[in-house]
Order: sequence, then C-alpha cells, then structure tokens
Amino acid sequence: MTTITSSTGNTEVVSARRTESHDVSDIIGLFSHLTEAVFGRIDIMYLLEKSNLALTLCNEKSEVIAHAVFLDYPNWNITDQSDWESFLHENYINKECTPLNTLFMHLFVAKEEYAAGCSQEIVSFSVVPNRFLSFTEPDMANVFEKMMSAPGSVVDRNFTLLMCPRHWYHPQLYVRKARLEDYDDLMSIWTRQSETLKETYSEYSLADLIECQDEENQTVVCEDGDTAVGFMSLCSQVNVSLFHECFDLGPFHGLCKPHPEDILKMPQKTSIQEGICILKSYQSLWSLLLWIFLDGAVTVSHTELPLDDVKDFKGSATLLLETEEGSAFYPVYRGASNAFCIRLFFIDEKYETRSLDFLHYVFKLFPDKDFCVILIPHHVPEFHLIQSFVRAVPFCTSKLGYELYVFHSAGLLKSFNVRRATTNDQLGVKMLIKTLSLNESILNDLKIFTLKATPWHLLKYKCSCFITADFQILIFQDIEYIQSHYNIEDFINFNHHQQEEHGHLYHFVLNPIFHHYTKHFLKEILRLAHKSSLYYPIYPQYVEGRFQNPCAHSLTSALHYMVPVRPRRQIVYPLEELGINAPSEQVSKDQMSYSLNHINRKLVLESKASINTRIVVVGASDVGISYLETLIFCPHLKFNNLTLISIHGLPGKDLLGSKHRRFLINSHCFNDEDYAQMSLCSWVNVVVGKMTGINRAAKYVVVSKEKKVPYDYLVLCTGQKYQVLSPTGADISKLPTNREVISKWPQRYTGKVPSNHFTLNDDQDCLKAVHWLKENVVNSEGNIIVYGNTIDIYTTVETLLSLGINGSRIHLVQPPLSSNVTCLNNSEIESAVQEALSKAGVSVYYDSILAQWNEGDDPDLITCAAFTTNTKPFKLQCSAFFSFAYRTVDYETFKAINDACLVFDGRLVIDTKFCTNDVSIRAAGPLTKYSRRYYVDEWTHSNFSSKEIGFELAASMLNIFDPTSKLFSKPPEGTDRLIPMYKGCKIKGGVLPGGYNYLCISKPEIPIHLDLELTLCDRGMEIITGEARLGNYFRMHINKYSMVDSITCFSKEPFPVSNYICLYGQHERLLNDLYYRWNEGQITDLYSYFREPWSMAIYHDRFIDLKKELRQILMSEQVRKMTGECILLFSHTHAQPLHPPRRARCNFPPIVTIQKVPLCRSILDSRGRHL
Repeated sequence: MTTITSSTGNTEVVSARRTESHDVSDIIGLFSHLTEAVFGRIDIMYLLEKSNLALTLCNEKSEVIAHAVFLDYPNWNITDQSDWESFLHENYINKECTPLNTLFMHLFVAKEEYAAGCSQEIVSFSVVPNRFLSFTEPDMANVFEKMMSAPGSVVDRNFTLLMCPRHWYHPQLYVRKARLEDYDDLMSIWTRQSETLKETYSEYSLADLIECQDEENQTVVCEDGDTAVGFMSLCSQVNVSLFHECFDLGPFHGLCKPHPEDILKMPQKTSIQEGICILKSYQSLWSLLLWIFLDGAVTVSHTELPLDDVKDFKGSATLLLETEEGSAFYPVYRGASNAFCIRLFFIDEKYETRSLDFLHYVFKLFPDKDFCVILIPHHVPEFHLIQSFVRAVPFCTSKLGYELYVFHSAGLLKSFNVRRATTNDQLGVKMLIKTLSLNESILNDLKIFTLKATPWHLLKYKCSCFITADFQILIFQDIEYIQSHYNIEDFINFNHHQQEEHGHLYHFVLNPIFHHYTKHFLKEILRLAHKSSLYYPIYPQYVEGRFQNPCAHSLTSALHYMVPVRPRRQIVYPLEELGINAPSEQVSKDQMSYSLNHINRKLVLESKASINTRIVVVGASDVGISYLETLIFCPHLKFNNLTLISIHGLPGKDLLGSKHRRFLINSHCFNDEDYAQMSLCSWVNVVVGKMTGINRAAKYVVVSKEKKVPYDYLVLCTGQKYQVLSPTGADISKLPTNREVISKWPQRYTGKVPSNHFTLNDDQDCLKAVHWLKENVVNSEGNIIVYGNTIDIYTTVETLLSLGINGSRIHLVQPPLSSNVTCLNNSEIESAVQEALSKAGVSVYYDSILAQWNEGDDPDLITCAAFTTNTKPFKLQCSAFFSFAYRTVDYETFKAINDACLVFDGRLVIDTKFCTNDVSIRAAGPLTKYSRRYYVDEWTHSNFSSKEIGFELAASMLNIFDPTSKLFSKPPEGTDRLIPMYKGCKIKGGVLPGGYNYLCISKPEIPIHLDLELTLCDRGMEIITGEARLGNYFRMHINKYSMVDSITCFSKEPFPVSNYICLYGQHERLLNDLYYRWNEGQITDLYSYFREPWSMAIYHDRFIDLKKELRQILMSEQVRKMTGECILLFSHTHAQPLHPPRRARCNFPPIVTIQKVPLCRSILDSRGRHL
C-alpha cells in the first residue's frame, strides 16, 4: 500500500491490483471529456480483453481511484502490431525499445485530483517491462518524457510519443563485493527475513561470511546510493555428485564441463522389469533452444498429433533407467564442475524486483563457470530472483529436502528477434532438433508448411547468431466445439475475439536455460501472428512402469504457463425428439476427448504461484482423483510436486470397454472421458505399487517394501476393498449351522490365495478375471460361485452371463445380512431381479456362510466350496470363486497406518478438517471415521459423495498453499463438535441380471429400509411410473420441502444418467410443475417426460447460475417494490385465481413468468457466459 496526495492536499492510501470485470462500471465513471481526445473512443470491455496488463488502484474503501491499460503494440493504429519495432527505429532516435522490454499505454484514467500520484504508483507497480510508451499526451508529465523524432520521420505531427524508462522508478542497483562496513545496513534487512533463513544462519554468520572471503567464497552486496540493500554469499565448490543422485541434470549436462569420456546414454536398450520404472531417458537438449508449431484446427486426430517421448525438464519426477543387470543407470560426467552456488541471499523488499542485477556481476566473479545454482526448502515460496531460474526435476525418490534451481549465464540476454521462416532454415532447424525423438515429425511438418502455400504462419526466433525457435499458426476452425465443451469463458469473452484470432499450438520444446523467457515467447507469438488466444489439446497417453512421470508432450516446457481448462458437463440430447431444435453438429458431434490448455494476452504476464510442497496421495480412489483434480485446475497455482501412489497407476485407461466393465457397480464420479479431459498424467507423478509403511519422523512412504517416497503432506485415500474371506473351517460332516460358526465369521484369509479366487476392486482386477475366464471357464464345464450380498454380486452375474456362460453354471450364494437393509432396498426391483435370475437358470442360496474350500486345507485351486446355513450345510463344485462378502481396509494399509502410530479405530480416525493425529497426514473417504468425541459413529465419509469429499479435502488444504486465500472468520462457539453435512448425492448404477439398466441417486443418509421410510410422518411424496418387471420403472421421491432427494431407474433401455443426476436437489416446481401434473394424471412415463424440450434447461451446466441470478433479481429492491404494487392492484381488482385447466397448459412454473425486469441483464454476466 502507498499513500498518495491529491492536488488539494488530501491523502489516500491506495493499493494496486489486476483489473477485474466488475471494475468496468467504476472505470467508466472515471472517464472525462479529455479521455476520448487523448486515447480515442474506448470500448473498455474490449480493451481489457485484449490487454497484456491492466491495473487498477483502489483506496481502503475498495473504491477505484485510477486505472491503466497496457498492450504490446501502439495505440491509434499508427502501425501494424507486428511491425512496430521497425517503425519506431525508423522514425525515432531511441533504439533501445524492443518487444522484450516495452509496453504501450492505451488508457489511463484517474480521479482528477489524484492523477499525478496515481500515474507514478501505476508505473512503479508495473515492473515487467523496462519502458512504457504512449502515442498520446495524457496529463502525466511527471511520469513520461517526449521521445525525439528522427530526421525524415513520417509520423503524423498530431501524435507525440512519450516514454517512461523503468530505471526512473526502479534504478539498476550497483553491485560490489561486501565489506564489514555494510554489516549495520544488512542487519536492518536481516531482521525482517523469514524464520527459516534465521534458523539456518545466525546473525553472527553474516559477519563471518563477509570476513572470510577468498577465491572460492565470495560475498557481494547491492547498494542504492551508499546504502547496502541486498546481500548474496557465493561458493564455487558445489557437491555435484549429490545433485546427480537427487535430480535429473541431463538438460544441464550434469552441471559439468563437457568431457570426451562422458557416458550420456544407456549402453544397452532398456527393458521393463518388475518393480522398476523403465522409460526412455532424456536425450541431450543441449543443441535445442526452442521449437514451436501453432495451428488453428483442433480437430486433428490423435494419429496426426504424435505425442512421443520428449521429456519435460520441469514439474515432475524423472524415471530411473535400468540395465539388463538390474542396476539403476545414471549418466556419468567426467568433466569438472561447471557451477557455483548461492549460499545465502536476501534483499530489501523495496528492491526485490532488481534481484537479477546481482547475476551480471557474480558471473564475472567466476568466469570459468556457466551455471549458478541455489537450493530452496520445499515450503519456501518462489521469490523474485528464482522466478528467472529453472527448477531441476527431482527424482521421485529423492530424499533431499530442497528444490534445486539453476541459471545459465546465457539467460542474461537482453533481446531476441522473431521472424518468418523460409526453406533456407531447414538445415538450421535440423541441427537444432537432431537430439529429439520427434525430430523427423517436426522436420516433415516444417517442409510441408514452408514449401506449400498454406494459411500457416511459420516464425523463427533468433538469439545472437543461432536459430532458436519455430512457430506455425493456422486459422482456428472448431472454436464452437471448444466453447460448448470447455469452460473457456472463465478466461476469455468470446464476443471480443474473432475466429481467426484463435490458434492451436503444436510443438514447443525449449532449452531450460531460456525457460524464464517462455511467457515472452508466447507473447510474441500472439503479437506477430495477430492472435489473441492459443490452445493446446493433450490427448490421452498411457505409460506403463513402476514410476511414471507426467506424460511426455512436445509442449511440456510451456505447459505450466498455460491454464488447464475445466470441461463442461454435456447434455445427452434426445436428438430425434428435439428435431429442428437440436443443437448444431459442431456441438453434439462425438470427438476424441482431450485435455485443453489455454493462454491469452491477459494471462501472458500473469504469473502463477509455484507450490513446491511435496504432496503425496495414496490411492487412486474417487476421493483421491477428485482431490488431485481440484488442485490441478487452480488457474493461479502451479503444483510442482504432486505424486500419486496407486497399485495400478492412474485409472481411466479404457482397458475393458463398456461391456466388461459391468463387473462392478459404477459410482458415476468419473469416466474415461473425464480422465482424458483432466490429463492427470501431465501434472502428477505416479508411483505404481502399494503403500507398505509410513515413517512419520523422516516423512516418507515405503512402497512395496522397497522404495521410499518422501512427502511434506501425505493424503490417504485408499478406501475399503474386498478382501479374501477366510472359511470358518467348520466340519460339514458334523452338520453344523450358522449359529455355531458365526463367532468365527468374517475373518481375513492369511494363506496363499487360490489362483481361481477373485476379489474385484478395480478395472485391472476385472480385466484379469475376464482373461482368466475366457481361457479356463467360458468354453469348458464347471460352476462359478459368486459369494456376497452387495450389489456387485448382481452386476458380476450379469457380466458372466454376457460372456456366454450358461446360467445353470452360476451359483449366487449370499451370506447373512448385517442389517435389514438390502443392497437394492426396493422390493419391486428385487423381485424383478430374482425373476431374471430364475429365468437365466442361476441358482441362489441365502444365509450361507463359507465353511471350507476343498477338504478344508489351503488349496492352490478351488475345486469345491462348502457352506453352512441355518439348517444344514451344502457343497458346490467350483471352477471359479468370486468373493464380495468381506469389504474392509486392506491389511497392508492397516499395518502401515498402525505401525506409524496413527489412531485406528476400525478405520483411520480423523477430525472434521480431515486431519489425523499427525498434522502432516490427512485422510478422507471410506478409509476413515470421525473421532468418537463427535458422537456420530454411524456417520462416516461412506455416507457422502466421494467426489464432494475429495473437493472439500482439497479446499481445506488450499488454505495452506494459496497465498491469495482469505482468512475465514472464527466459527460460532460450540460448532467445533459438529461434523460437516455434505449435500452431494450418492450414485450407483450398473447393469443387473436380465439386462436391466439400474440407477439409484440418493441423498447422504444412514441407510434405512424403504418400507420403513415410507411410514414416516414427514416422508414427503413418491412418484412412480412403470413396473420393474416390465423394465420401465422410474421412481422419484420428493421430500417435505418439495425437493427431489432420490431417484431410482430400472429399465431395459439405456437412459441418460448424467441428465438424471441434474434432477437431484431441484424443486418440483422447476420440473415443469411436476407435482401438479402428476396429481392431474398428465404424467404416465417419467422417462419420456424428462426427454421433453423444456427439461434441457435443467440439464444445462449453467442452470444453477441462472437460478442464483433469478433469485438475486427476485430479491432485489426494485422487484420487491413491483411485486408489492402488483399484489395491491390484484387485491383491488378482485382478480380470480388461475383455473386448473388453464394452469395445466402452462409450460413453466408461474415464477418464471416474471419478465421485463431491468436486472435480467445480469443473466449474461460480465464475462459474456451465455446460458
């Protein structure tokens, strides 16, 4: 915050921030009669949309005091935006303005009395460029100076070019060697530094560092005037061998001098071996600087867009390579160390933006070194200096508790040039990309788009005398699909972007030493190609192996400067019923799903906050995936150290296809399309294996009893899994009953699991079972036993039938129920399922407890199974045994938790903020239970939506990482003992015996038998159409508040599940006056009712926004006044109520008939998000 003084002597405390859309009306209020004369006619929304930098000054009351807009090309259309540099050099004497250091002011408005002070504050806040220019003459003589015209200038005399160099407000600091006399100046800065720095170095260390300088140890200071304002301690001795063990330094040649005996590649070809991650190594990027393709057609197929193995040097763990002998391979560097390190650095906050001034000087102190490195603790936010460094990629198992940042002396360049490419550049490009595995594909594209006349723009980037970049651009053709399938309007307003201004980015490979210029490269692409937005789709690509780094794409070096765009929920349209009202083919067409990343002019100069905290998530459950999804879609945060530990890696690999996935019930939290649109493999490191230990003191997780994965925060989301159930061991020859063996049941089986015993917990287990059945059972004889009483037994039986296995060979054995609530909890549906089982010839047994396999020993193969009942036991021949009878926390997970002394009480104990008894370990999902101090043993996360739980878990931890998060007010006293009640619905769906499609959407609740629920006095109302046995059953329950709180569908025909999920929680009046129409007998089939055109609005992903805005309209003072007048008029005229027959013909509830309210314009929000 800064205090400014008005021309009348008044003062205001102001702060600068990025301009937001809701500031528009206040900015317009600052316009004066001179604004148009100075800047021309301004469409402020359009200008903000196309600006590179827009700043607003606000006072302590959040009132807008001033506003300025900057772009990277001149205003008044005085020259083409791609050619302004040559125009300036030809017409003005100053030759120092380049695209890298210059922005143009397109608008400045302020309260008249504060204009002078505001102009200085805005320019001093805008530290990105070195110069500000303006082809206007605003009243800012205290900030700008006139630039002299060159002889023969052709610029219109009505235009005056003004300039404001950065060093006027942020002068370049003088750097020199430190002296003991600087100690007092430095100590005043030292006292304001972080506690982490003070814990590492004492105040006396500072004097020792200054006094004990030699050739290897140097200390320097920067000074303003005669006062030292910053300090840096350097050392030429770097433990490079330690860095080789912890980080992938291949892109930096191991921080060593090149040597002819260096071993950079694997001597032999790699092979994938059990327990080790094998992928191709980093190839040398030493000759590569930058290569970019830009295209506008997002309809490119996956085969046309090969995503090979170009590895990212940033943001993820790197894979170890293994030779045939099994030892990990590391490159060997024989050369001398080529780096010096920064041991200690601090600077006065006022001068922080000039931190890079140190580097010009310190590289001269070590002329034989090319790299400067610095180690930063994981929890320390990136400060201004290291934002120009490159983060070295740590190995997944690195135990070094620091991040390594690297800077190359070549990164100090002051300018670069971008030009169009020609066929003469092909040889240079070939040399540039020769070490990349994508080189042939890139060269082929280069030849196509330089030899043929196409709408592509091919650009080259040059630094000194080297070709360093290529860009290609094509007019975007499929923007309507992007707009309808992704929330791109969170970042741009489509009304202000022409179709030809959208581009598709293909290749971007950047040498790490120039990584800090990425956003400037992207800014130049947009300017020279006359684009306003770039898009980069990432198609699904799956990597097998023990350790999996974020999936290799050709753009990974720039990916972190783009923002991932959330997909939009799509309506399943009944195209035939809609007819001419159906959406266009561009919107409704099927297309390969992909993750979309985006950048535009506004985002180019907006930095993300880097979070280096090591977050390890154990378990790829719905909760874990939802947690990761929430983190990666935070547009202003960049998580560099996200790791997932999972038995089978990331889900969503489409291993089975829709038919065989029916083994298990579907939670409908995520599907393959969702996983493709998330592209978790681009942001998350994956360790394939099982957690077998937790070392809380050293903060690492043991995976598969061998590898150690360190963490700063550990998130446990393993859930509960079906376990192998141990037989009771009862001797059936003695005719025991359940009463005699129930005390020994259920128990976990500890022996060797028979090869034909299956517990299915995920898609990989299902795939394994399908392959085994096809090889051993489908074409042979023998019984299949399905044991359990969860809903998965029915989906499994239906899948077995669909594989061609005769129903007479399937035996469904159900153990005793633990409560009176069945898995289907609907007697009509249960009767239909039992009828289907009987018709298929499936034998069903009830209240049966597993007594023996074979003859009671631990078999390698189950040939028969014996069961006890309430009367007499029975035995069944068995070729395959599917067990769904025992679901609990996995034993190895329990052992890891218990050995780590985390409180375990049947489940892992947490509080309402997901914390265990270790502040660094969080947990969520069915794995957990609330502490007994809450007195809610019956309520666990199992009662709620897993997707919502994952989101809330991430939201609770974002308060730790997000520097922009607001502090929440202290909750009311006494609420700390209340558990949160989440509102999302629980969903389960699948295909049941008889080919019935089943869906159950219910509110979070403690299960209660449906017949008992219907007897409650406040049960609400249920609407049922069709019959279960006919396959057209649809049940909807409306609670006492007239809200939909459960939906059950049971149909022979497929139905749009995603549409029906949108009905949950809606008021029945919003469903076209559902209750009234039902009572009037107008609804005979809910399936056809919810396919009618009116219902499409309910399914729209922005319908909830419409409801909120309509509520704001209805609650506004203007509408309330109008409503009061209408009621008064109605009472005076004795108007008659609407007759039922007329009301029955209304298409929408009466509340929606309120029209012509001025506030309705807010239904289109300031970003132009069309409903």
